[in-house]
Amino acid sequence: MDDDALVRQHIRGILTDHGLEIVAEAEDGDEVLPAIVRHRPDVVLMDLGMQRVGGVEAIRRVRALPGGPPCVALTTFEDAVMIKRALEAGAAGYLVKHDAPEAWVSYLHDVLAGGGALSPTAAKRLIDDYSSSGSSGADKAAEARATLETLTAAERDVIANIAGRTNAEIGVDLFISEHTVKSHVSHALAKLGLRRRTELAALAELAGISIPPQP
Repeated sequence: MDDDALVRQHIRGILTDHGLEIVAEAEDGDEVLPAIVRHRPDVVLMDLGMQRVGGVEAIRRVRALPGGPPCVALTTFEDAVMIKRALEAGAAGYLVKHDAPEAWVSYLHDVLAGGGALSPTAAKRLIDDYSSSGSSGADKAAEARATLETLTAAERDVIANIAGRTNAEIGVDLFISEHTVKSHVSHALAKLGLRRRTELAALAELAGISIPPQP
């Protein structure tokens, strides 16, 4: 859903080249609901800068539909306020148009699998915002939880156990292989735009999901 036909054509070409089927397009937010009712897409990719009905409001309307599909914002806006507005409206993810197209495809597959999608750019904006703002502890915790909700359930389980544990120890606790733990950690770091395990541990602690190691 984008109000620029050339942009839609560009995005359609990228997604179809990577095996995704485009079942409908819309040039403004007021066309989104009829297109969904008619074509029943599995996921909606939504621009936020449309003219008549903006993308955030369109996301809110889609999520109010019984059984409405997940929506992922794909936009040029990178400020934390817009990211929060989209997520609060019910977006399952937030991607930035200058991200690598291959990343869009990977994130969309994550959403189709029941997870979330947050580009490194968007994740960094949120983390910088709540780490530097004067928000209350409750607000920061809520923002941290919203950030972690963009990960898969398996990735969140690993991150909840990451403080003070090795990959092997996490694997034992969660009954998965060390290789699987390493993969989940790598994917979570990439999705959230982070570089170190300690940052994941801090985010889990702030969100209130961190599980301390057993003595």
